[in-house]
Amino acid sequence: HGFDAAFGGARRDEEKSRAKERIFSFRTANHGWDPKTQRPELWNLFNARVKTGESIRVFPLSNWTELDIWQYILAEKIPIVPLYFAAERPIVERNGQIIMVDDARLPLLPGETPQMRQIRFRTLGCYPLTAAVESSASTLEEIVREMLAVRTSERSGRLIDHDEAASMEKKKREGYF
Repeated sequence: HGFDAAFGGARRDEEKSRAKERIFSFRTANHGWDPKTQRPELWNLFNARVKTGESIRVFPLSNWTELDIWQYILAEKIPIVPLYFAAERPIVERNGQIIMVDDARLPLLPGETPQMRQIRFRTLGCYPLTAAVESSASTLEEIVREMLAVRTSERSGRLIDHDEAASMEKKKREGYF
């Protein structure tokens, strides 16, 4: 389509390769990403000049944290989907991850029996590749309180990020993101 830039919601606190991202993140003509060729962003000054064939991914929330996001949602009274709130849902555990059993896209493995647990999602991605967390946070205030104590990234529940070491960075270098 010939776009020069695409906006995204990635944040540096989500995953270690994202910590290398700039707010203006340049991609090659093949959409590849190289952290060594990213331009400095000193004192909130941005160089948005696009070279021939380049494109930019712009991440205006890059310096925000997951807690910042939830505090903003609470302050602005932004409606969110119910999956972010804790509720009793059918789950199975696979490889230490809590996977919600929702429909035929998650075939049960031999010996698996869904159990009901109080869970919520910290991140929403491709189903069934996003794990849930056990939680009792059923209001925005409770989610904010929960976030004050959490020490893991919400992307730790994205199963696609764990398929190999440095998986996300590899995918970005190849132009996946």
